[in-house]
Amino acid sequence: MSTPITAAQVKELRDRTGAGMIDCKKALEATAGDVDAAAEKLRIEGMTKADKKGSRQAAEGVIAVAIGDDAVALAEANSETDFVSKGEDFKALAETAAQLALKHRPANLEALLALKAGDQTLEEMRRGLVAKIGENITVRRFEVVPKAAGSIAHYLHGSRIGVVVALEAGDAELAKDLAMHVAASQPRHLDAASVPGDIVAAEKKVIEAQVAQEQEDAKAAAAEEGKEFRAKPADILAKMVDGKLRKFLAEITLLGQPFVKDPDLTVEKLLKAKNAKVARFARLAVGEGIEKNKADFAAEVAAAAGG
Repeated sequence: MSTPITAAQVKELRDRTGAGMIDCKKALEATAGDVDAAAEKLRIEGMTKADKKGSRQAAEGVIAVAIGDDAVALAEANSETDFVSKGEDFKALAETAAQLALKHRPANLEALLALKAGDQTLEEMRRGLVAKIGENITVRRFEVVPKAAGSIAHYLHGSRIGVVVALEAGDAELAKDLAMHVAASQPRHLDAASVPGDIVAAEKKVIEAQVAQEQEDAKAAAAEEGKEFRAKPADILAKMVDGKLRKFLAEITLLGQPFVKDPDLTVEKLLKAKNAKVARFARLAVGEGIEKNKADFAAEVAAAAGG
């Protein structure tokens, strides 16, 4: 004869685990009403569910910030839906990740997930939230920017973009302005010297191909119009390639970009005018680099209908 399960037991287990009422009732029935055993059963089953959900795409989420006297940390946590990303438990996970990163300065994401907040590791918190909510949830990445000799500032654009700028020299107002600039203009590197050589080489090949194609197009157009075509000298073509490459580097580097508050001024010129220097910056945007699934709504409806 099975042990009768009371509503009070179900409520106690639900309050303790955050699991659904039906799951709580089933766990209690399976453990003869033992709340501790039922909680452990849900925890184990929850981890299994978390593993199964791990392959599902999580491209929504939030950027959390943690501020210390000597550094500022950013952390990105992701969920499958925007609805879940607005929940307090989810935000707490992201904030905990940022706080742990700031306090312990882990070497990588694996080390961050292994850190404890209270009696749970960050990874255990994540798995527990997956079990509770029923979505794939990840802590994707983090950045810790240490304070340099100058000011340090952070900027959050809502909860989807986070930026930290540390100055080697310069005041708080400039640091804040530059943080907002980084949020808006999305520089990938500090200056041209910071851009990896493989990126420069790959872009140069693309530009050389574009310039060569422009010459072929001009030659074909001249022939069609019955005009004489004069190919540009090699040194001129080389200068064209260099000019386009400089433009590319300016677009992707902080110092090369036009300052958002005064587009007639590059960030490099702004810094020189203020005798300032950027030591480091970091920018995280939710879902950046994740290719979102493009849902076929008609196909989904047909599948749901068994078509």
